[in-house]
Amino acid sequence: MSENSSSESRGEQIQAAEREAAKQRILAQAEAERIPVEETTRAVPDRPWRRRER
Repeated sequence: MSENSSSESRGEQIQAAEREAAKQRILAQAEAERIPVEETTRAVPDRPWRRRER
């Protein structure tokens, strides 16, 4: 019975390592695709058609 529990523990360890590796890949991809805040907060001039509506 102890052999069975150690194999389950080993399987859980492998799954935990795979989850951690997947998490690291997702974080690395997100960081690579991240847009710096300076680029997202730049002021964009009003469009001419928006000025006419006022």
